[in-house]
Amino acid sequence: MAHRGYRARYPENTLIAYEAAVEVGARFVELDVQLSRDEVPVLYHDRSLLRVSGQPGAIHQYTWEELSAFRAFEFERFGYRFAQNPICSLARFVEFLAAHPHVTAFVELKRVMVERFGADRAAAKVLAAIRPVAEQCVVISYDLDALLAVRERGWERIGAVVDRWRERRHARIRTLRPEYLFCDQQSLPCCGRLRFDHGQLAVFETSDPHRACELLRRGVALVETDDIGAMMRTVPALAESRP
Repeated sequence: MAHRGYRARYPENTLIAYEAAVEVGARFVELDVQLSRDEVPVLYHDRSLLRVSGQPGAIHQYTWEELSAFRAFEFERFGYRFAQNPICSLARFVEFLAAHPHVTAFVELKRVMVERFGADRAAAKVLAAIRPVAEQCVVISYDLDALLAVRERGWERIGAVVDRWRERRHARIRTLRPEYLFCDQQSLPCCGRLRFDHGQLAVFETSDPHRACELLRRGVALVETDDIGAMMRTVPALAESRP
C-alpha cells in the first residue's frame, strides 16, 4: 500500500504522488484528510503547514481558496523541485480515483479534524466527498468516535488505526468490528502468526522488502510503504524465490 502516495520520491498526499504510485502498480493507497476553515476536505497529514508547505498555521485556519494558493513541496526533502505543486483537495483526488477503478483508497480522518469540527461533522463532510467512489474507499482513523459516526451514517467499510498491538483488544474496536486493523509494525510480536479476529491486518510502515515479505508470511494482509516503486519491484521476486 502506497503510504501517502509514492512518498519516497514525491511530496506526500499530493496528486503527483498518487499518480506515480499507481503508475508503478499500486492497487492500494493511503491518504490523510483534514477540513479547511470553510469545511472543504483537504489531503494533509500534519497539524502544521510548516514542514510540507512552508507556511504558518494549520489547515483549519485557512479557507480552501487561501489553501489553494499554497504549495505542497516539502523543501527539506526536495528543495524547490516541486515548488509549484499545489495542495490537493479530496474532490480532486476522488476524480483521480474514479479514473482508476482498480485502486482502493484508505481515507484517514485525522484526529485534529475531529477535535476541531467534531466527529459527526467531520464524517459527514468526508463521506459526502467520497460517495461517488464509495466502492473504492475504506475510511480509517485513530479516533473511534469518528469511526462510529461513519458507521452511523451507513458506511460499512472502516478500519481502526492503533499504535500498539495490544490495543486491538479495545472494547470499542470489538464493538465496531472494523474490516481492517492498522497497526505500527514496530509494536508487533517478534514471531508467530499474526491475526485480527474481526478482519484483515494492515501495518505501517516499512520500505524493507524482506521485512514486508516476513509480515505477509505471518498473516498481514497489507503493508504500507513510502517506497512503493521499490517494493513492487522487489517483493514479488522475493516471494517467488522462497523454497
